[in-house]
Amino acid sequence: MRYNFKDFDFVKASKGFFIFSVVLTLLGIVSLGIFGLNYGIDFKSGSSVDVKLSKPVDKAKVEQFIDSENLGKYTVTTSSERISIRFENVLNEPQQAKLESDFKSEFDDKASFEINIVDVEIAREQEINALYGILIASVGIIIYIAIRFEWRFAVAAVVSLLHDAFVVITLFSLFRLEVNLPFIVAILTIIGYSINDTVVIFDRIRENLRFAKIKSGEDLVGIVNNSVSQTMTRSINTVLTVAFAAICLFIFGSESIKMFSLAMILGLISGAYSSIFIASPLWLVLRKRAKPKKNVKVQSAP
Repeated sequence: MRYNFKDFDFVKASKGFFIFSVVLTLLGIVSLGIFGLNYGIDFKSGSSVDVKLSKPVDKAKVEQFIDSENLGKYTVTTSSERISIRFENVLNEPQQAKLESDFKSEFDDKASFEINIVDVEIAREQEINALYGILIASVGIIIYIAIRFEWRFAVAAVVSLLHDAFVVITLFSLFRLEVNLPFIVAILTIIGYSINDTVVIFDRIRENLRFAKIKSGEDLVGIVNNSVSQTMTRSINTVLTVAFAAICLFIFGSESIKMFSLAMILGLISGAYSSIFIASPLWLVLRKRAKPKKNVKVQSAP
């Protein structure tokens, strides 16, 4: 499918999107400062109980049963064949054994239990490793883009991908969605897709620069607009294809990958948006501020 964006002024439109991104970033900072993130068991201490059922059970009755066990705060998610219970407290072995025995006698004697425990130290280590992963990925991208293109492209690309990651984190903070290890995988995947779209546009800008005669800032604006319009069809088709798969995972997938799928959907939209309206116009701003090269006159030897 092809789209016609030849006459659209992406650079002019990006001014409004810059303001929108700044407002969204400030909103995210405020949200993280006040509410923080809703960490799942992967990033805080507690116990995760996954029960595979041989017959359906009612969620309300399960919650009443867990309340009677007096095991502290918890959340329950159910499907036709599985129940996932997340306790904020770490359950000791007698509590685990009693919970399993009571559940089987109450609901399903053929149910199978899988209980995982995360203590405080492991949770902190997981969080630090996740931050290291994002940081190392960003540094590697800076080095790659700087070598292949130039430092202005590298700066614009990293600002764009960090913007994408922060947009998803902001939305998860605002709507109190659970952050777990699959969420971190989604963030790293989003960074990969975002930089892929951005590099395609940057590569076209570089190719167009080779054959262009730059006499003013308007010439650069024209190159950016032409480059984005020439790659727009590819960007939209790529995002739609991957987004369709992510939406199917979100609708039909298991409870354990729903947050991963949702993060992917949000990140794909943000990645396409930032590659077009953030990365390329930001490179243009940096390029316009560059000092023009002075013509050097070479004198012939006497």
